[in-house]
Amino acid sequence: MSFTVEGQTVLITGAASGMGRLYAERAVREGAAAVVLWDVDAEALGGAADFLSGAGSSVHSYVVDLASLEEITTAAAVRNDVGVPTVLVNNAGIVRGKYFWEHDQAADIALVMNINTLALMHLTREFLPDLIAAGNQARILNVASASGTLSVPRMSVYTASKWAVIGWSDSLRLELREAGHNHIKVTTLIPSYIKTGMFEGARGPLFTPLMDPADVVDKAWRAMLVGRARLQLPWSVALGSALRGLLPQPVWDVVAGRVFKVYSSMEHFTGRAS
Repeated sequence: MSFTVEGQTVLITGAASGMGRLYAERAVREGAAAVVLWDVDAEALGGAADFLSGAGSSVHSYVVDLASLEEITTAAAVRNDVGVPTVLVNNAGIVRGKYFWEHDQAADIALVMNINTLALMHLTREFLPDLIAAGNQARILNVASASGTLSVPRMSVYTASKWAVIGWSDSLRLELREAGHNHIKVTTLIPSYIKTGMFEGARGPLFTPLMDPADVVDKAWRAMLVGRARLQLPWSVALGSALRGLLPQPVWDVVAGRVFKVYSSMEHFTGRAS
């Protein structure tokens, strides 16, 4: 029997704008009973909730700072209002495009790791025991990045956060299977640069154009529903990962730096305007 979000409760982080809002719109279109929106931007979150309301799903918005374990724990009380979410979309993320020694330890290093990595773990840990006990079909979509498979200058902390997500997410998938909790499927999304504004100024490597957010959401959503373990987008991401594993490091540095232009992809990064 195929999984559908119809009648389910879907929780999405970073849901006020960009891909998070697209995931929320998809959940509403496909008949979710409740769509739970988490974001730190109260104004944008209110706009998203207003836009989604009245289309069939009950919409519940919560202003949550995902860098705070306390706020995640507090917001997880949503289970008391709409039940335990059976679909978790760990979408929220931030990036800092600078050399490592230019990072502020709190505002950059701790913040990026807390939001991009620890928040996914804390949120999932809040609901996973309930999902295991219920025994019903459930889905977890963890958004990583192609930078979690390849080293990228001017993005060391972001890269570290996404390497961690890939390792944790796929290990969680295996743990659930090993423990016999096959009703819960974990999908790891590993995309290259997406045209959301988050990576404004970044240049896609060879054969890797900046991708359309709606197209990525569509592919990720369908992969999640069928329980696909890993989705790398576009095809060149898998190629890069394979070559990195096969080639000696000095050779790979030449290929990544001079041929694919991976190492220079962040040279003109500006990021989303504040």
